[in-house]
Amino acid sequence: MKADRISGLVVMLASLAMLFWIIPAYVETTEDGVIQPATLPNALCWLMALCGTWIVIRPGEAQMPSGHQFRRVALHLGLLMGGVAAMAQFGFILVAPPLALAVMLLIGERRAGWLATGALVMPATIWVFVVQILGRPLL
Repeated sequence: MKADRISGLVVMLASLAMLFWIIPAYVETTEDGVIQPATLPNALCWLMALCGTWIVIRPGEAQMPSGHQFRRVALHLGLLMGGVAAMAQFGFILVAPPLALAVMLLIGERRAGWLATGALVMPATIWVFVVQILGRPLL
């Protein structure tokens, strides 16, 4: 079995676990509001399950990543873990814009319009949907 198929299977199974066990157990339902809190996580998990299934059915050409790529992935994961810890300490509104900017710079984006959109517009959009529309707090 190719590495792509294994990773696709892991993504598919993790998504299905989220859909059928984790989200129902940890996401509340509400009587008020236009959208239920589980709607977006469920939709994203279905999308991930479909993508994982696609990779199982049609894997790509396997190639070993270079040491440089491994280091970049480790840096990216460290940045994200630090960002999550910082959000727990300082809140979404203060941490999300610089975290988004740092991630975009790390992946090589340099166009000012995209950087502004990713660092300002996207966190604001997430805040509006989660806090204002769903009525759920962000860390």
